Amino acid sequence: MLKWMRLKNLALVDRADLEFGPGFNVITGETGAGKSVIMGGVGLLLGGRADKSAIRIGTDRCEVSGEFVLDKNSAPRVGAILEEAGIEPDSMESLLVRRVITASSSRNFINESPVTLQILHRIGELLVDIHGANGSHQLLKNRTQLETLDRFGKLDAELARVRAAWKVLADLRAEKKAFMETMPSAEETARFRRDAAEIEKAAPAPGEDAELEARHSIAAHSKSIIEITLSAANALSECEDSLADRAGQVRRMLGDLEKFDPDHAEQFIAEMEEITARIVSLSGDLAGHASDVEIDEGEFMAMEERMRVLQTLKRRYGPALDDVIAHLSFLRSKIDAYDNSEAIRAQFERKERELQKRLHEACSTLSAARKKAGAAIAKAIAAELKKLGFKRSGFDVAFSETEESGDGADRVEFLFTANPGVPLMPLREVASSGELSRVMLAVKTVLAEADSIPILIFDEIDANIGGETASRVGQEIAALADRKQILCISHLPQVACCASVHFMVSKESAADVTTTSVSRLDTKSRIGEIARMLGGGELAEKHAAAMLRRTAPRNTGV
Repeated sequence: MLKWMRLKNLALVDRADLEFGPGFNVITGETGAGKSVIMGGVGLLLGGRADKSAIRIGTDRCEVSGEFVLDKNSAPRVGAILEEAGIEPDSMESLLVRRVITASSSRNFINESPVTLQILHRIGELLVDIHGANGSHQLLKNRTQLETLDRFGKLDAELARVRAAWKVLADLRAEKKAFMETMPSAEETARFRRDAAEIEKAAPAPGEDAELEARHSIAAHSKSIIEITLSAANALSECEDSLADRAGQVRRMLGDLEKFDPDHAEQFIAEMEEITARIVSLSGDLAGHASDVEIDEGEFMAMEERMRVLQTLKRRYGPALDDVIAHLSFLRSKIDAYDNSEAIRAQFERKERELQKRLHEACSTLSAARKKAGAAIAKAIAAELKKLGFKRSGFDVAFSETEESGDGADRVEFLFTANPGVPLMPLREVASSGELSRVMLAVKTVLAEADSIPILIFDEIDANIGGETASRVGQEIAALADRKQILCISHLPQVACCASVHFMVSKESAADVTTTSVSRLDTKSRIGEIARMLGGGELAEKHAAAMLRRTAPRNTGV
């Protein structure tokens, strides 16, 4: 349940603190007083988007916070979402949600950990089911009716199998379409063969051009390289007074040191001998490199010709040699697709038939389950409609086949008649707005038995009804509140008097400043509010008191 909600600087609300009860909570007030702001605050807690227009004029930010108490069904599912988001819940008994909205940003928190709107929205879908004034009209849509049936029948598993089969089939069809659209023509294939033959003839190897350019650079400067390396080798060990000769002189000096300081002399002599050996080794390496650099004219020309071939390939199919090699793979795949197009088409067709069969079987299973659920929901809704004043109404669910898709192969139509002797007709063709509100309440009541969403919000679900029908609607909402927490905005005293907790929204203007306030009513103030809804006056107050006495068993904690 939603235990409490606090609004600060939201629209016309300066500050409002609402302590909700576990059963039927009603919100009333004059038209335009700001009742919708309360529902807007709940919507923000559930991940609804907000812009700077939500911020009270004269302030720089608004804040909405609330605490949800979780039951044993919702706690593990909410915990799984939080864990997926990297949030370790301290306790899964309650959930503290807070949103801070400024002109340029929105910050969202669950138990003081920052979260995205998507996380809030996902959690909101588990906790709250909102039915607004537009919800009845949504019920006229075939897709909404189908979703309602699936929720009632708890057909998530069957629907998931259909959607999985449809996705695999859709992916295959997309792959097949891409293949057909990109398969080359005979003329394109002939050109591909010529290009592939040119690359295959050259047979470039990965990294060959870089290696060849390095070798070419050395070959092109071989004369200078030979001169430098031989001169260096000569200076190290070949010429008179070379570095090796000088090292020998140093070695002999250290030999004389042995007479006077043998311990240190031994160390110095070893180091000097190592230096001498490295000088001789380096001289040999330089001389060896000079001999390796020598290259004949024919080999040099062959190297330049190979570089020209690779450069041509890179210019045509590059820019890099790796691109040329990748392009060859692309050409081969296109040539292969053309040469084997019939076999590939046949493979696509065979696989598509297999997947179509799998989808058909999944759709058939779902359809059978839907028809069974359709009979059950029709019976349940018809029973609820009788409680709401449709003593001799009729309700049924009609099925027709559609093309198989991710939603199955069914089109459903809710059929309704309010009067005996009048045939069942599609709901959208026969229901008045008042009748439609009652049908929606019946649907919500039936769904409340079928799903685990703990909080229902009715935003003026009782529009366009009155009299005895309004009383029945209030009684049914109150009965539903035995199993769910209900938050309901209402203009009807017959509905309001059935609630266990009553809030009144009022609007005041002073010094060009308009403020909306919310108060939880006690018994006396509640009589006054219901009297206002009845038209006002002494008789209205007496009537209001009588109405509350008749519903007294539900009006605990007022």
